[in-house]
Amino acid sequence: MKLRYLYNHVVKFGRDQDPRKKSIINSYPDTAILYGDLDTEVKKVLIGIDIEVAELLLADRIRQNKGLDLVISHHPEGKAYAALHEVMCLQVDLLRQVGIPQKVAEELIGERQLEVARRILPQNHNRPVDAAKLLDLPFMCVHTPADNHVANFIKTIVTKGKPRQLQDIVDILSAVPEYKAAAEISVGPRIILGNPKRPVGKVFLEMTGGTEGSKDSFDKLSKTGIKTLIVMHLSEEHLKKVKEANLNVVIAGHISSDVLGLNLLLDRIEQEAKERLEVTSCSGFQRIRRYL
Repeated sequence: MKLRYLYNHVVKFGRDQDPRKKSIINSYPDTAILYGDLDTEVKKVLIGIDIEVAELLLADRIRQNKGLDLVISHHPEGKAYAALHEVMCLQVDLLRQVGIPQKVAEELIGERQLEVARRILPQNHNRPVDAAKLLDLPFMCVHTPADNHVANFIKTIVTKGKPRQLQDIVDILSAVPEYKAAAEISVGPRIILGNPKRPVGKVFLEMTGGTEGSKDSFDKLSKTGIKTLIVMHLSEEHLKKVKEANLNVVIAGHISSDVLGLNLLLDRIEQEAKERLEVTSCSGFQRIRRYL
């Protein structure tokens, strides 16, 4: 498939899985072709959760040995990293859908967006992109479209599983191949707040929207009746606020959730194109297909 086709279908399927029911999304600023000709024929790809200069040098060696057409990172780099805060507006709808007023949600996420933007601003965004150019390696990143897929997937299996106690959520997640693989290296799903036998109650899922939302949202979530959070990860600063709100927290896993989202998205692209990419995995990624 052409690089243009791959990118367009990443956006198309990301939009299809977007939790904003009535939004019109033309693109995702944290997902981009960072270097490369749109007409590049893509058959052999190196995929990693994080792609930095070291992985690009590895990609160049792989290209010399067995050929390589494209490098894909999940986490954004270059202009996509600089624009990460822009996709966080998605979280306004997530908060609104569980009962937080639109204006309050916009204020919470707007403040957090500015915080993330300030944190990212001084970073050396283009370092890996510059390396890709010097090596003449086509390079892209796929972030929110993949995260949208994992968010919908987890919502579906948790709803179907009807967990009553927190341990039930862990058991449901642990049956997923990506989370099972994570458990084998001691980073599987786990409860970080709440007793395993504690009732689940109403669940809020935070799996997409760029990065962690506002730390001031947890008390408001609790007031809407939310009892349990299922998240990829949670900073210590956010954890403190969650404790104050007396919420349960199940950590699904950061890298494993990213792997799951990418796999679900890649499955759809390969099925649509009727073409299987030859994938070399690195940097925490593992290609697991759910179709024959």
